[in-house]
Amino acid sequence: QAQLVESGGGLVQAGGSLRLSCAASGTTVSFNAMAWYRQAPVRQRVRVAFISNNGITYYADSVEGRFTISRDNAKNTVHLQMDSLKPEDTAAYYCNVGRWSGGAKYQSYDFWGQGTQVTVSS
Repeated sequence: QAQLVESGGGLVQAGGSLRLSCAASGTTVSFNAMAWYRQAPVRQRVRVAFISNNGITYYADSVEGRFTISRDNAKNTVHLQMDSLKPEDTAAYYCNVGRWSGGAKYQSYDFWGQGTQVTVSS
């Protein structure tokens, strides 16, 4: 089990910034990475970025260079700094815990928070 609570979403104009946070608690599974996913209306949930326990990061091409993922291992928290936001970044954002096995191989566990909505206006 794992309880995940996301925060920090909101409404922002294109070109603006937001910082999302997620706290994981009550974890009874072993994980070595945390990730952010997003889901736009009528779209599948897709991975945006992940970070391993030792700081290895991965970004989707659509956010590379604009988003930065970071984490505090001691507090089991993960953040997503989102800069130069675009209308197409509009989605509900979810954090996740999982297993990283090298390269871009991240296996998500099926634990999800309630998500936090990010809306970018043009």
